Amino acid sequence: MKCSRYMCMRLSNVTCSCRLTYTSAGYRRWIGVPRTGTVCNIGNRILSGTYFTSHVSRMASKVGSSSKNDKNFTLNAWEDTATLYVHWPYCSKRCTYCNFNKYINNNVDHRRMERCLEKEIQSLTKVSGVKKIGSIFFGGGTPSLAQPQTLQRVVETAAACALLPGDAEVSLEANPTLLETKKIREMKQAGVNRLSVGTQSFSHKFLKLLGREHSGEDAVRCIEEAKSVFPGKTSLDLIFGLPEQSISEWESDLKQAINVADNHISLYQLTLERGTALFKDIMMGHYVMPDDDVVAEMYELAVQVLEDAGFERYEVSNFARKNARSTHNQAYWRGDNYIGVGPGAHGRFLVHTKEGRHREARIQTLEPQPWMTEVEKYGDGTRKRVIQETNDILEEILMLGLRTKEGISNVHWQKFSNSSIQDIFACNEDVQDFVDLGLLRLDEESLCATSKGLNVIDSVLRVLLNSLHHNLQDQDSKHT
Repeated sequence: MKCSRYMCMRLSNVTCSCRLTYTSAGYRRWIGVPRTGTVCNIGNRILSGTYFTSHVSRMASKVGSSSKNDKNFTLNAWEDTATLYVHWPYCSKRCTYCNFNKYINNNVDHRRMERCLEKEIQSLTKVSGVKKIGSIFFGGGTPSLAQPQTLQRVVETAAACALLPGDAEVSLEANPTLLETKKIREMKQAGVNRLSVGTQSFSHKFLKLLGREHSGEDAVRCIEEAKSVFPGKTSLDLIFGLPEQSISEWESDLKQAINVADNHISLYQLTLERGTALFKDIMMGHYVMPDDDVVAEMYELAVQVLEDAGFERYEVSNFARKNARSTHNQAYWRGDNYIGVGPGAHGRFLVHTKEGRHREARIQTLEPQPWMTEVEKYGDGTRKRVIQETNDILEEILMLGLRTKEGISNVHWQKFSNSSIQDIFACNEDVQDFVDLGLLRLDEESLCATSKGLNVIDSVLRVLLNSLHHNLQDQDSKHT
C-alpha cells in the first residue's frame, strides 16, 4: 500500500571500511556505504538478510547445534505475550513503486479469507502458547479494502485465543480514497482504534508519479474524518526522495502535513525496487532521482520542521507528539514476539515442543490461493521456519533498538546475552570513535544514538554489527 515502514538491513560479515564525511549540513554521509537496502512497510518484514537465505521445507526445523553464547531466554526473557500482524494481500491497483506481496483481484472471496485468518490465528496462538496479545496491526496490501466483518472477526478471534486488553492498540493501514474514507466509522465499529493513512504526498504531481488513486484533497478529507473518529490516534505517512523532487517541494509537503496532522507522522525515503514500473522509468531516463546529499538534507529538514512543530523523533522514521507513539511498532523495535498471519506474513515467536521452547522466524505462504488451501488443510500456511539462536536475536535487538530514541538498555540486552552491552562494545575503537564524534552514547545503563547519530544510523549499525559478530565469535572460540 505504501512505500515503506521498516528498513531491512543487509547484514555482512565483511569489515566496514566506511569513513565519516562532514558536509555543510552536518555529519551526513559515509564513504563506501550505499543507500540502505529494501525498505519495508510492515513490521513483520524486519529481517536480516542472512536468516532466510536457505529454503526450509514446510514445518521443518533447522538442524544444528546452538551457539555457545545461547542464554536460557525461554525462562528469563520472554513472557507469554505477543503482538499480532494481519496481512491483507489485496489492492485495487499496483502503485508504480511497490513490490510488496499484493494481488489485484476484483473477486475476492471475503468469507473464505475471513475463515482462514481466523483458523491461522487459532493455530499459531496455540503453537506459541501465547496468553496475551498486546496489539493488532492490519497491514497489506490494502487492508482498508477488507470488509468490516472480516476485521471484526479477526479481533474477536484474537480475543478468544488470548487476553486482548480492552485498551489494546488495533491499527489499520488505509488509503485515503473516497471509498475507504466512507468506511472509517465502520472500521471503528469492527474494533479498529488507530488509523494509519497512506498519504505519501499532497502534491498532484507526485501522487500521479507514484500511481496513487487519491488526490491531495482526498488525503486531507480522509485525515480529517479519521481524526474525528480516532482522535489522537491517527497517523499519516509521507515519502521523500522522489524523482525530480526539490527540497522546497518536500518542505511544502511537510508543512501541509503538519497543518492537517493529528499527533503522529511517519516519513520514509523512497527506495527503488527492481521490477516496479518506477524502477523501469528511472532506468530508461524518464526521471532522475535526487542525489544522496539532497535526500540527506530533506531528512534533516524534516526532523527540524517536525521538532519545531512539537513532534518528537522517537524512531528514525517516526514522529509523535502528546505521547502518541505506536504501541505496536515499539514492540517490534524492542524485539518482542509477534505472530504474523495472512499470505506472506512474517513472525518471530516462541514455539512449544516436547523438548521445550525455542524462538522461530516464520514466513507464511505468499500467494493467497495456496495459502488458503494450506490453512484449510494444515491449520496454518507456514512455508518457512528457522530456529533463532541467541546471536540472531541479539543482532535484531541491536539493529532495531538502536533506531529508537532510547536505544537499548543493558537490562534488556542481558535478558539475552551473558555479556553486558559494555563488554561487547566499549573496547571497540570504531565504536569509541562514534562516541567521541557525538554519534553514540554508551555507558553502564544503555547504548543509544544521539540525534546526530540517528541521521546516519544505518552506517553506524554496520560497524556495530561487525563488532558484535567478532565479539560473539571470540566467545564461541573460547568455549571450543
